[in-house]
Amino acid sequence: MGVDGRATLKGNVIVQQGAREIRANEVQYDPKDQSLQTEGHIDYRDPLVHVTGAGGSYSAAGGADFKSAEFALQQRAARGSAEDMKLTPQGVMQLTRVMFTTCPAKDSSWELKASSITLDTRDKLGTGHNASIDFMGVPILYTPYVSFPLGSERKSGFLYPTIGSTSNSGFQLSVPYYFNLAPNYDFTFEPTEYSKRGIDLGGDLRLLTENNRGELNFEYLPYDKLYGAQRNFEHLVDVAELPADFRLTINAANVSDTSYFEDFSTGPEGASTAFLNRQVALSYRDEHWNFVAEAQQFQTIDYTLAPDDRPYARVPRIVADALYTLGPEGVFHYGFNSEFVDFQRGTGVTGWRFDIAPAVSLDFTGPGYFIRPALAWRATEYQLSNLAPGEPAAPVRTLPIASFDTGLVFERDSGSENQHRLTLEPRLLYLYVPYKNQDELPVFDTALPDLNPVELFRTNRYVGADRVSDANQLAVGITSRLLNASDGRQFLAFTFGQAYYFEPPQVTLPGEIPTTQNRSDLVAELVVTAWQHFNASAAVQWDPQNQSSVRSQVNLQYKPSNSAVINLNYRYEATQEVLGQPQPGFQQLEGSLAWPIGHKWNVFLKDVYSFPDHEELERFFGFEYRACCWRVRLGARRYVSNHDGTQSTGIWLQLELAGLASVGSASDASLETEVRGYIPPGAKIPTNEAHLVGVW
Repeated sequence: MGVDGRATLKGNVIVQQGAREIRANEVQYDPKDQSLQTEGHIDYRDPLVHVTGAGGSYSAAGGADFKSAEFALQQRAARGSAEDMKLTPQGVMQLTRVMFTTCPAKDSSWELKASSITLDTRDKLGTGHNASIDFMGVPILYTPYVSFPLGSERKSGFLYPTIGSTSNSGFQLSVPYYFNLAPNYDFTFEPTEYSKRGIDLGGDLRLLTENNRGELNFEYLPYDKLYGAQRNFEHLVDVAELPADFRLTINAANVSDTSYFEDFSTGPEGASTAFLNRQVALSYRDEHWNFVAEAQQFQTIDYTLAPDDRPYARVPRIVADALYTLGPEGVFHYGFNSEFVDFQRGTGVTGWRFDIAPAVSLDFTGPGYFIRPALAWRATEYQLSNLAPGEPAAPVRTLPIASFDTGLVFERDSGSENQHRLTLEPRLLYLYVPYKNQDELPVFDTALPDLNPVELFRTNRYVGADRVSDANQLAVGITSRLLNASDGRQFLAFTFGQAYYFEPPQVTLPGEIPTTQNRSDLVAELVVTAWQHFNASAAVQWDPQNQSSVRSQVNLQYKPSNSAVINLNYRYEATQEVLGQPQPGFQQLEGSLAWPIGHKWNVFLKDVYSFPDHEELERFFGFEYRACCWRVRLGARRYVSNHDGTQSTGIWLQLELAGLASVGSASDASLETEVRGYIPPGAKIPTNEAHLVGVW
């Protein structure tokens, strides 16, 4: 120690100040400004960073300065080196002639090199100037400015680009930029260059407040070189919680032309989009009342539909429902359902419809049983325009409806240690509705749904108010379940049912052939859940008259982990005549797979084969390689892209460098769509993620 108070310390020097620590072979200490300096090796460590260098200085007021430094961030996997490095007391690192990577030591798969980089370890933000990114020693990107996160929080900046190619649009490059505008709203701007079409300016704006959640997606192509005009697509979804239990919901989409989805989709969904919904609704719900006032219109995308087959606009549609209870435990129920709709379309009959159905019922429910007799009266009135000569302008229909619904639940313990519970649940529904000819009524929004165990126990076999089926029938169903006795988890469920007609129903839609049978088709469903990583379901609608299947489906899934999934699906529907029009059936087999190979490789496959067409409707192949600090994906798909059956091919490639962005990639979502049940490693498992449920 000198007379001026300066001290020299030699030999395994350790200096500590709070959570900071310096180790060196020799240190000069100046008590006047409490500074340290060393010309030899120095090792600095604090909660944010660990630095080793060939020499440097440190003071509590001025921070640290290191020469030929190598550093590693303490709170995340990131390291680097720099000729000069300054560390402020506020945790800001200023580096010159620097290399930065998230790869571990002795692995330089990718490196960010820059003339200068600033790492704000407290705000978890990194910025660099004159930066280049090298991958496997090859420069792949240069930018005069770059910004990247040092943590998992959202931040503004470029996201991973996506490179692809389709036979419809040619080579495509998407370079999204994420704007973290505020904690509760953000915007992703994603320009995409199509070599055959031009540049597409797309974006996604999201908003979330205590009483509102909304999202706006849009695509805008100023000029499509192949199409010869502007192309655009917009979709707005917004839900606003209003005072006094009111809610405003908007779900509206618009597209510039009917060929848009065929030209720009990357899968068969482009050819299967028939309509775009445009709907705004104001709703209210409390313990007894449900009120909805809405306007709804559809943009027809399927240009093969005739004008008379296109849906009506409902402007407005007003719904008011009420339900009250009386008596001990609310055994007596009374209320009504009502609807007022104005149907508009450019062709055919238009007008408004008023429908109301007051009802009373009893509900006797106890352990193992329920009994629910009910009476209702349904009245429907129309005011019509654009009628053919002689058709009534104001037809009216009134009908009584009587039903008696009852069921039992038997259960017993099963298994060697009574670890399971087996149930038997029979159900009966008797329904009586007198016949009334309804041929003079228009058909605005009414259809005959597919028969299934749910539809079997409805009081009207039609969906929509334009037809009320006559009925004198008994629906019979039975369900059996195998449950876990401790937590109620379902392992197996089997359901089948059929309706028996005392009088065959006579009411029909235009073109519908009335049945002459004394019973409906038989419907059955089997669901097996989580048996040794297997999930399975099967369903069939069986025609007892022709001894043949009308509709069937079988799903089988093997899922030992979230990233290892094998699916096999079979779908069949017989050719039949629906409302006077022949509807071609289908018979398809679909297989999909996502499977890890070793610790780093994943392979993805999907194939959809049509037996009647003797061809594959969709084929998909992709693979992924995951290293510790980067991953690459390559995928190719062949699919039906338009209504005439033409097939297109698409290829996409994506490279991700860990640590240069923090918002999820679109390719993950694509893989989840292609392989049902697949969840990427490290992804957040959705709260609704569950095993297979019934196909109905």
